[in-house]
Amino acid sequence: MPRRRPFIVALLCVCTAFASACGPAQSGEAESPEAVTSIPRLSDVDVSGAAKDLSGEINLDLGADEPRPIVEDPAQSLPVTVKDSQGSRVTVKTAERVLALDQYGTLAQITYELGLGDALVGRDLSTQFTQAKDLPLVTHNGHELNGEAILDLSPDLIITDTSLGPWDVIEQVRDAGVPVVVVDSARNLDNIADLVGQVASALGVSDAGTALAKRTAEEVAAVRAVIDEKAPSSVQDKLRTVFLYVRGQSGVYYMFGQDSGADSLISATGAYDVSEEIGWKGMKPLNDEGLVAAQPDAIIMMTKGLESAGGVDGLLERYPSLANTPAGSNRRFITMPDSQILSFGPRSADVLNALAVAMYAPESLR
Repeated sequence: MPRRRPFIVALLCVCTAFASACGPAQSGEAESPEAVTSIPRLSDVDVSGAAKDLSGEINLDLGADEPRPIVEDPAQSLPVTVKDSQGSRVTVKTAERVLALDQYGTLAQITYELGLGDALVGRDLSTQFTQAKDLPLVTHNGHELNGEAILDLSPDLIITDTSLGPWDVIEQVRDAGVPVVVVDSARNLDNIADLVGQVASALGVSDAGTALAKRTAEEVAAVRAVIDEKAPSSVQDKLRTVFLYVRGQSGVYYMFGQDSGADSLISATGAYDVSEEIGWKGMKPLNDEGLVAAQPDAIIMMTKGLESAGGVDGLLERYPSLANTPAGSNRRFITMPDSQILSFGPRSADVLNALAVAMYAPESLR
């Protein structure tokens, strides 16, 4: 499958430029513990009526996950030499003090579910699961890596991607002799197994990685099978849906299109991804023409993004044409925390289920 790297590079440029605003919360606390949503399984709810006739804003929050290790205390085959996503050959001799860092907390989640949670000695801002909450933060001002905080923890391995910066910090820790394995930064439903495998290889637990990838794929497939049964089957009845990426205080308003990762998420929920129809590729600045062409029935956003725009009213004020779309007139906005919605890791099945419930049975969330 394609790696969708042009989109990732563009997104990372945006996130790096506005690091203090790009991400969950600006402290080490969980994003919105009071807003955790009780989300039923789609298979357990009644889906009746036309999805396009529904209205209202839905804020989803899966809460802090409790990782489920695929195996307890896995045997590590180390040392190992791996070729990372940048083509560098990295030799990992030990992995007893590990930092797994990325914008969405996905790499730490994978490490824990591989059975090596006890090896984690620090965390990024997005790593919010309960077992990791007391680990020291090595990011500040949002998603900026702190070289001093990293080296103070004496890690013997860092697993990361290019979603965090500044990159000078990575070079600093490499110069200090710490092995750094850079995994793929692409996030989509098609490369979850590859991502799990890359992390597992670096940790010397390839068998556990194979098992975790299989479990995750089976869970995603099970949810998608239910969605196929519950969601409208005809194109005319599907929810025309777009994904908006917004950082209002920084003036960042983008709509995600084809090969963005968000398109695979929309399609997997049984909705209609409008981007292909209107020829919207990657990520582009949002404009009135794009909104008018899209005529979305529903809009998916990150929770903090919508808040930063002044909520639905603020977004409608900035883009008056949005009010003339079905999504705008019906206030059909579905939001989820930044650290969850595009993480594309072990929680993907839960993300898909939550979005599908919000699309087809929102009354079950109230």
